[in-house]
Amino acid sequence: MPESKNNTSSEKIVSSTAVFADYARYYDLLYRDKDYAAEAEYVAGLIHKFHPAAQSILELGSGTGKHACLLVDQGYRVHGIELSQEMLVQSQSLAIKKNFTDDRLSFTAGDIREIRLDKRFDAVIALFHVISYQTTNKDVMAAFQTARHHLKPGGIFIFDIWYGPAVLTQRPEVRIKRMTDEKIEVTRLAEPVLHPNENLVDVNYHVFVRHRETGSVSELKETHIMRYFFQPEIEFLAQAAGFTIQNTEEWQTSKSFGTDTWSVCFCFQAV
Repeated sequence: MPESKNNTSSEKIVSSTAVFADYARYYDLLYRDKDYAAEAEYVAGLIHKFHPAAQSILELGSGTGKHACLLVDQGYRVHGIELSQEMLVQSQSLAIKKNFTDDRLSFTAGDIREIRLDKRFDAVIALFHVISYQTTNKDVMAAFQTARHHLKPGGIFIFDIWYGPAVLTQRPEVRIKRMTDEKIEVTRLAEPVLHPNENLVDVNYHVFVRHRETGSVSELKETHIMRYFFQPEIEFLAQAAGFTIQNTEEWQTSKSFGTDTWSVCFCFQAV
């Protein structure tokens, strides 16, 4: 990154229990190239295929609300659950900006492993590897139980995960991403550390933010611990949580998956 006489640097290391703390401020910029519209259309297609009468959706780990807003555009009522307060503020601002101020779209702060709402939904979704952020069997089961608790009879649960055979075959690599807008330039270094006996990958983010007006640079570090899964364990956990598996496929392509498939989509149905 270019040097500047006015540059000042500060560093903050954030524990894995506080992921998306400072990182959330730059999340939408870093994923500006992500095709949320195509993903929302794909999820809506799955819901229509496996539960055509569905009208309401609960999103676990709703982030900055982009998927939720797009699913409202598809005709669904959506309620999002998000742990990060920074992301929750952004999602609520987006809802106001799009004039979704009625019951079509709402958000609640909460932990997807613990929260219980006094309502049921036709579908529950957890997108962009939210389930892979549940790093222990206890955490995964708790998230699955949250989904099951909030589903109406016959409701469906759709989510995507990091797929173990691809992670172990291709191995995570160091990646650098740079994005910019009218105010800041963000450079993100992602350095992964594989823990094969735990089915985990530490993704160590080192983010540099250059403020275009002043030339100052701020710096932050966060470690996001990601779990990768294998189909037999997903099947076991699904059954234990009160689901049957309706469908498994490569995320967005609907193809069968293998050692070159990092992201796999599952569709469960409440028993």
